[in-house]
Amino acid sequence: MQVKQVSKFSKVVMTFFALVIAFAFSGAAIVVNAATREYGPDWSKYQGNYGRYGTAKDTFAIAQVGGTYGGYYVDQSTYNTQVSSGIAAGKRMHTYIWYQVGGSQSIAAAALNRFLPRVQTPKGSIVALDYEAGASSNKQANTNAIIYGMQRVKAAGYTPVLYSGKYYLNAHVYYSQINKAFPTSLWIAGYPLSGIQTVAPFQYFPSYDGIAIWQFTSSYGTTGNDGNVDLTGITHNGYDGSYKTSTGKVVVKPSTSTPAVSAGQQANSIPKSAIKVGDAVKVNMGARHWANGASIPSWVRGKTYHVSQVKGNQVLLGDGIMSWINKSDIEILATPATVIKANQTSATGKEFDYAQNGTFSPSVRVNVRLGMGNQYRITGQLKVGNTIRYNHVYMRNGIVWARYQAYTGTRYVALGVNGGQSYGSRNGLSVASSYTVKHTYYTVKAGDSFWSIGHKYGISMYTLAARNGVSVNHVIHPGQHLLIK
Repeated sequence: MQVKQVSKFSKVVMTFFALVIAFAFSGAAIVVNAATREYGPDWSKYQGNYGRYGTAKDTFAIAQVGGTYGGYYVDQSTYNTQVSSGIAAGKRMHTYIWYQVGGSQSIAAAALNRFLPRVQTPKGSIVALDYEAGASSNKQANTNAIIYGMQRVKAAGYTPVLYSGKYYLNAHVYYSQINKAFPTSLWIAGYPLSGIQTVAPFQYFPSYDGIAIWQFTSSYGTTGNDGNVDLTGITHNGYDGSYKTSTGKVVVKPSTSTPAVSAGQQANSIPKSAIKVGDAVKVNMGARHWANGASIPSWVRGKTYHVSQVKGNQVLLGDGIMSWINKSDIEILATPATVIKANQTSATGKEFDYAQNGTFSPSVRVNVRLGMGNQYRITGQLKVGNTIRYNHVYMRNGIVWARYQAYTGTRYVALGVNGGQSYGSRNGLSVASSYTVKHTYYTVKAGDSFWSIGHKYGISMYTLAARNGVSVNHVIHPGQHLLIK
């Protein structure tokens, strides 16, 4: 069985049913009498290591830690840095888990045993269960599995939330039982309007009980970015408020700390005068002009890039942009040191999770897999004499694994047994060296598409789009730089 990558509602399906949904939502005169209407995106790996914002008014974000497909696991390598960079940007960060457990409490238990200890947002924050696929034919079993999961989330000290679509819940779950057990804990998805959206169209508000958050678009400020509105103030859970510094920077106050939260607070405290080469900086949504006066394209705003050079009050953005921007138009989200800090989630002797760069040369033939563990599909082998450059190491169940980027995507290889047999030689590299990796970029020309560019370089259009943090539906522009490898 091939484990698919974690994604939100099918954009194709949602587009197809847009008119139907809009009609069905119309309790047309229904207008939400909300205690609060605050906005924010939700992220998985498709929004990159530092996420993507929709508007300047965003106050929160919900990042995916990973999930299960009926017992198969997918870890989101972007989760920790998304949490830390969100805290650095002054956003209240929360978590969701892809929860494709059907009606099985045993699968649910195993998934929660795996992912709850990996949650890096503060106690009290949202941990949502994303139940939108894989339901069994037994509605009561599905309902019980969801309630069980929400009970586990609550027992772990977080705010339980259920994510799904109105029609999916009606078809597969007895939602009234869930709402009775956990009132007003629903994060509902429904996109009544097509095209880019920045404000929730409340004239189409879905008529459903217990909604705390409404995901109203999959094109929040840009395509491939989900937009949400908090209707009850639930996204304040886990945070003791926020304040603005004398320079206008927003600082959130998490109720408890984690390595990712601490890393984000550290990055948040760095003044712009201290920006260095290798730092990750977000282009502010309100930024309009490069340092030379030329207009900044809309697709650049809200995204994060590494600093290539610093000159006075200006920095040169790398990652294919190669344009100078004023420091007043950016904010620091991460440094090499805070990235390592965010990823050091556990060092218990049984598991660890470190951002660590190095090379590995096998002394025996070793399998390359889609994930960390023998349950993941083998996609190839490393032979004696091969060398890979890895960017992360983990220990799971006594086995040390390395993560590296192959041409066909992220792959994992076992380095050996911790404290025991080694499968090859391993060399560590300095953090700074991770920014000296040579990449190939392509400058988009008029008439280009993801298909034509991918065909030119022998990769699929889906791989090309994913490497650039977008979907194949994203519009590319002449002059834009795309990462090829």
